[in-house]
Amino acid sequence: MPELPEVEVTRRGLAPLLQGARVTAVNVRNPRLRWPVPADLHERLVGQTIRQIERRAKYLLFRFDPGTLIVHLGMSGSLRVVEGQSPPGPWDHVEITLGEQCLRLRDPRRFGAVLWHEGPIEAHPLMAHLGVEPLLPGFDGQLLHTRSRGRRAAVKLFLMDNAIAVGIGNIYANESLYRAGIHPRTAAGRISLARYERLCREVRTTLSAALAAGGSSLRDFVGGDGQPGYFQQTYTVYGREGEPCRHCGTVIRRIVQGQRSSFFCVRCQH
Repeated sequence: MPELPEVEVTRRGLAPLLQGARVTAVNVRNPRLRWPVPADLHERLVGQTIRQIERRAKYLLFRFDPGTLIVHLGMSGSLRVVEGQSPPGPWDHVEITLGEQCLRLRDPRRFGAVLWHEGPIEAHPLMAHLGVEPLLPGFDGQLLHTRSRGRRAAVKLFLMDNAIAVGIGNIYANESLYRAGIHPRTAAGRISLARYERLCREVRTTLSAALAAGGSSLRDFVGGDGQPGYFQQTYTVYGREGEPCRHCGTVIRRIVQGQRSSFFCVRCQH
């Protein structure tokens, strides 16, 4: 599924095209997404101007004067800006027209979401319990060290806990732990402050590199301009089971944690 870098790549692509644009039409072709698309979305949005496009965790926030449109890409969704007259595809479920251009949500699996919220966005149930953003100053080794004390859960699952830090999905948790030299099965509560400080640095480095590469396109992710990401070409461990470690040559192994695959090198990570 699109993770933090892919969502941020989408936001950066859409912002210069859509901020300041006025909605002229809304067409909901299929409201049955993860949660029903509001039946009155047309009435709420037509005539309104997109003031800002922001991101919180893996949610895109389209700011209007009356409220905020919350969009989640789900497992396989994407947002694309196309010419208003271009024909929609079978998986283009929501279309927002802004003059001569359209913003379309394409979501084959329909695990995405399009929701409306009025009032402080922090009060929305999806936002209320989210942790810190890993690319902002509040994410540091001291935070992870403090929050992990007494925890027996594996560090990889701890790192992916959205109540601790948001948006560090499976791909980037695997890559960050490898770069920090930490085995994904290590109990979160047993890791020292110094090692957490290094892990935070590697999370930031990994996410920043993914952003620079346009994200990862493992299945059908594309940015707002329809272009794929290329970070998957530089993976050190993710998806490389049975291949040699790029550093020491040891065969990369795979285990399952929390129903997700974990990839690691037994020599480089401990």
